[in-house]
Amino acid sequence: MFRSVVSKTVSQARTFRVTRACLSSAAPSVKDLLIDLTFVDPSGARRKVKGLVGKTLTEICDMQGIDIGPSSVGGAPEVLRTDQWTEPTFGEGTTSGYDHVVLVGKGSDQAVRKTPIEEQMLEDHWDWDEIFAGSRLASAVVLTKEMDGMTVYVPDRIVDDIP
Repeated sequence: MFRSVVSKTVSQARTFRVTRACLSSAAPSVKDLLIDLTFVDPSGARRKVKGLVGKTLTEICDMQGIDIGPSSVGGAPEVLRTDQWTEPTFGEGTTSGYDHVVLVGKGSDQAVRKTPIEEQMLEDHWDWDEIFAGSRLASAVVLTKEMDGMTVYVPDRIVDDIP
């Protein structure tokens, strides 16, 4: 009896066919995960780059060679996601407020809200007149598809290279 069940299952498996419709809707392509971002440096020069959904602004700047100052990654070893689940982050997260950027335009309101830690780091590292409604730490902003077309202003850096 066991042998007949196995052979029946195998023969059913052989009749399964994959159609092109199944293949095309299975997973998004890289092109589907790319968004357009415009970075404006302190001199006013604009640079259009592609960003990858799911990456932080810090990671995009590293990939594209955009200088936003010292990175503030390497934070908390875990993040509380729900009451029952704590996710290990293996050093991701913010630890300082050096990578300050200002998000404006289309998609800037799609970033997750600032955490109290991020707000405190901005206040600790920047003067009150340098913090705006769209002020964020680049290491805390994870890109989403809705951020396509967003403009990111990079303010003057904090002096961080004094010997």
